[in-house]
Amino acid sequence: MKMKFPLLRLLMLFSAALFTGCGPARSLEATADNSAVTAPVAQTTPAVVEVKPQLDVPYVPTHQMIVDEMLKMGEVKGGDVLYDLGSGDGRIPITAAQRFGTRGVGIDINPERIREANENAQKANMANRVRFTEADLFTSDFSEATVITLYLLPSVNLRLRPRLLELKPGTRIVSHNYDMGDWEPEKTKTITTPDDVEHFVYFWRVPEKSN
Repeated sequence: MKMKFPLLRLLMLFSAALFTGCGPARSLEATADNSAVTAPVAQTTPAVVEVKPQLDVPYVPTHQMIVDEMLKMGEVKGGDVLYDLGSGDGRIPITAAQRFGTRGVGIDINPERIREANENAQKANMANRVRFTEADLFTSDFSEATVITLYLLPSVNLRLRPRLLELKPGTRIVSHNYDMGDWEPEKTKTITTPDDVEHFVYFWRVPEKSN
């Protein structure tokens, strides 16, 4: 009986040591010499938010059939200066420059469209004939135009109408799909594209100024 107590005490000490060894792992923030290590603080870079311009008109490319008809109805020829208001990817001024040798200017408020239009002009080797400007239609100067093309919305057409009527008498204006309210067009044409969608093309000529 006297031998059991030392043996029991030995077993208790052994169990305590074993329990201590199986405890939680040391913190990763401690080094071998128990000195504290400060975890690196992640550096956060402020997100760059691209502010996109507010568009009056969504971008919808004009079918090439419509482009061709607009240029035909607008009686576009080599000596013209064509301004495309809301020029998108630039296809109307570029096509006019390729076919007739016109000088063209595209105006659009969307920088993405301006980049695309300039790239398309480079690809078509027409960068010396056309240029594209990121600007607001309502503050832009297009007084040198002899032909204006547009594919906007009825409300935008109406807002632009007073400025269009101030252009040189005889300036030709061609609009895809939307008219100018009570300003009666000189010509109107309906075109059905291969996707079976009906489109309208309107033509006006700026009248002589009344005294």
